Amino acid sequence: MITGGSSGIGLAIAKSVASAGAITILVARGVEALEKAKTEITNSGYQAHIYSADLSDTDALEELVRSIQSDHGAIDILINNAGRSIRRSVEASFDRFHDFERTMQLNYFGALRMTLLVLPAMVKQGFGQVINISSIGVQINSPRFSAYVASKAALDAFTRVAAAEFAKDSIRFTTVSMPLVRTQMIAPSEFSRRVPTISAELAASIVTKAIIRQPKRVSTRLGWLAQVVYFLFPNSTQIGLSRSFRSSRDSAAARGFAKSESRRTKKDGDSD
Repeated sequence: MITGGSSGIGLAIAKSVASAGAITILVARGVEALEKAKTEITNSGYQAHIYSADLSDTDALEELVRSIQSDHGAIDILINNAGRSIRRSVEASFDRFHDFERTMQLNYFGALRMTLLVLPAMVKQGFGQVINISSIGVQINSPRFSAYVASKAALDAFTRVAAAEFAKDSIRFTTVSMPLVRTQMIAPSEFSRRVPTISAELAASIVTKAIIRQPKRVSTRLGWLAQVVYFLFPNSTQIGLSRSFRSSRDSAAARGFAKSESRRTKKDGDSD
């Protein structure tokens, strides 16, 4: 089951696992986008099942999971991919507490609720895997992404704890610290044109390898390097991040001069 499966990384993952013969379940909010995604997959000769849900509405997810399990049985692999990204400095967010609330609601609480709902069946059947799509931003501590990075960091911490608790049940947890991916979610941002990105197809290959190998974490060399450098030289790293922050500015949208730049997918949650 892939959340945010109607476009971006989620759709690319769905195409990949469907081509490998998996019973592929796509969950996203937009019915039209889901139907289009299903058509793309079926036209390629594979099967996909779609379910519409607002993943930020945690109260509605119990019925969603109940319906999916009734149709298909226990979920073997859950990929929490749906997400929301907001690029806005903390200073520009003084009167925008709701940015943090809505980002946390989808990126953390939505993913957490889905995980808690599928775990009992995984425990009963004696195996399963939960893959959480996180972001390299958590490793780099990316300026202007405080709401997004905080929500993904919360999910990372939960994943580490759950991995230890459910190891006895042969349930594996994997965190994918995804680099910036070229998707519709980041397309409107000028920032995305100044930094390295990867394709949705490459992002999907990273996730499919994680399904096969079941590592605790998947990361890029840049992500690992950023973590090590910050651990060894926190003050110097902060100086570098501060200079990077001062060398650019919030977009007009982030400063309130245009329609909000925040995007919701779905992650389509493309972690970034």
